[in-house]
Amino acid sequence: MPAYAYSIADQIFRCFPGYVRGVVIAHDLSNGPSPPALIELLREAEASVRARVKPEAVAEEPRIKSWRDAYRTFGAKPAEHRSSVEAMARRALKGDHLPAINALVDIGNLISLRHLLPAGAHAIDLLAGDIALRPATGAEQFVAFGSTETEHPMPGEIIFTEGDTVLTRRWTWRQGQHTLTLPESRAVEFNIDGLPPVTPAEVEQAGMEIMELVQRFCGGRSRFALLDNEHPSVSLVP
Repeated sequence: MPAYAYSIADQIFRCFPGYVRGVVIAHDLSNGPSPPALIELLREAEASVRARVKPEAVAEEPRIKSWRDAYRTFGAKPAEHRSSVEAMARRALKGDHLPAINALVDIGNLISLRHLLPAGAHAIDLLAGDIALRPATGAEQFVAFGSTETEHPMPGEIIFTEGDTVLTRRWTWRQGQHTLTLPESRAVEFNIDGLPPVTPAEVEQAGMEIMELVQRFCGGRSRFALLDNEHPSVSLVP
């Protein structure tokens, strides 16, 4: 794999002091359907949300409220565009089970629920260039999962992107088609996002748990990097 870079724009750290993103970079994986043991861990993570969050107070849970506040800063209405962790938490609180998709996707979902942090994977064996978390110009293109229509982000919206191809809109909202993690994916990177009151140590702990689960269920090699205002980039090579 070429030595593609992964970076976070300085503007994000200036606007959101204390923000960190944990990145797990994993190669030589064997993905596929989740075995019963992994699905059981996912169900346990759903139960942990029901044990710690009251349904009537989801929006005020500090780890969810921080994302609602962040979305407002770039013009997104959090009641209409819920962060991935809020959407999953609300689903768990209704008693709904998240579908088992594949091992790598399910690992990201269970860690997100276990820690109430946005977490998810992108297939990096599909990349053709550097990737970045940055404000949008509005000219970028996005095709949402399950859609064929091209959208454009709002100028100033925080996006995760490969050049002008948007991988995720609204920071932690919706993933696009381009880097979906599929059963045949052999290299991925996981993002774990932390806004205060979440600490860097908590993000790192979640990253260590992802590495452990990936090794257990998918094999391969993985490493962790914590991106912050002092260390805003990392290479995606093994």
